[in-house]
Amino acid sequence: MYIFRGPDVYMALFLFMLAPLEGYSDGVFRTVCFSHGADLTFTEMAHVGSFLRNNKPALAKITVNDSTPVQIQLLTGREDQLESFIGGFKPFPGFMGFNLNLSCPSRDVIQQGKGAAMVKRAAKTQRLVSLIQRHGYPASVKLRLGTNEFEKTNKVYLNSVGGVEADFFIVHAKTAAQESGEFEDYSVFPECVEAAGGRPVIANGGVDSAEKVRVLRGMGVGGVMIGRAAMSNPAIFDALKNELGFNEPRRTVPDIDELKREYVSLHTRLCGQERYRENFLRVVGKKIGSEIY
Repeated sequence: MYIFRGPDVYMALFLFMLAPLEGYSDGVFRTVCFSHGADLTFTEMAHVGSFLRNNKPALAKITVNDSTPVQIQLLTGREDQLESFIGGFKPFPGFMGFNLNLSCPSRDVIQQGKGAAMVKRAAKTQRLVSLIQRHGYPASVKLRLGTNEFEKTNKVYLNSVGGVEADFFIVHAKTAAQESGEFEDYSVFPECVEAAGGRPVIANGGVDSAEKVRVLRGMGVGGVMIGRAAMSNPAIFDALKNELGFNEPRRTVPDIDELKREYVSLHTRLCGQERYRENFLRVVGKKIGSEIY
């Protein structure tokens, strides 16, 4: 598995990634997770059009105050808007590229032809990926198994994996129509790995135990992305790495009270927004029952 900083390969490992979590994965949360074993983090999803309109809440999502490794997750279906944004973009310490969102299940987003609706538009996705790469930046893709069971059955997602030359793919093993209580279908990963043709595939969806990581790794994926389990315990990355033997020597895993103190201290130092602090303190240490995207 390779992650890039500009043209230079800097890491070749089985990676543990923090998912983009709306309302939670600000710079403070990303840094806490990185400090406890996350190899790569992602900003919350943001509309490219919002950046071009100088929308302050959208721009705040990509305002970074430290060097935690991060990819910026973009929602777009238009090359002209993406070109305008990328052309004026200035990289910052920790910037690891852009991630295209083909996974948002919002009905409004899908009706606009974005998010999960893009899964069946491999040619369009390739043009967006190529545009990013022409500017010298890494481009990854996060996708679902389609908008519904029909698209999944017809394996449209394999076109987006096999027909797109992204640096890596993150596959959320559900359709956009599935409810939060429904199980992920990990059986799709071997065919996704084959379709990717050597480009890494990252498994996403319900990853919360070392046993699941072992199963997924056995299917040939290049890493896992963790969302809800990290909201409950931001140190899950090191906890899993310790159990799986990835950390040598083993790293100390803080308890929830220690994590709360660490977050609050970092929130002050990085001038975090209050709503993120409130969201974090509300869910940390608790079982997360609802789906977060």
